[in-house]
Amino acid sequence: MPDMKKKYSEEVRSALAEKLGIKNVMQIPKIEKIVVSTGIGSDKERDAFAEAQKHIAAMTGQKPIICKARKNVSNFKLRVGMPVGVMVTLRGSRMYEFLDRFVHNALPRVRDFRGIPKSGFDGVGNYNMGISDVSVFTEVDADKLKYPLGVNIAIVTTAKDDEGARELLKMMEVPFAE
Repeated sequence: MPDMKKKYSEEVRSALAEKLGIKNVMQIPKIEKIVVSTGIGSDKERDAFAEAQKHIAAMTGQKPIICKARKNVSNFKLRVGMPVGVMVTLRGSRMYEFLDRFVHNALPRVRDFRGIPKSGFDGVGNYNMGISDVSVFTEVDADKLKYPLGVNIAIVTTAKDDEGARELLKMMEVPFAE
């Protein structure tokens, strides 16, 4: 069992229920999934997608899929079916392992890190943030990066509001800026 999953089940659930005043155990917020994605753009070379897939697979431990355009956009010279990005959805044990590595290994390596912004909540209990350089992850070798790659990380929770999600993530040791 991953450390973060054990921490959630043994410590966080009971403390969160007490702090939020929840009596039903099924209403206690939990992390449902983590989506890691990046947009490559349609004008990049073909091997940029293979490289992005390789680096995101190394970061997450799961093979990502290539996302394709859903409609034509003439200003961007984009046609239906052209590849535009790479994404992976993490659930279960892999999700908790990724969150553990992200919070304890990757975030402290970000230059001038003072915590992640509190403004990333969307109003219904989900949190989104961007990392401009994937070389902060120890699994990615910075010397092998041909193209600059940034990722968006979306943490989807079962919380009904931002306050419940914020408390959940704070108890899971996610460092927010003051």
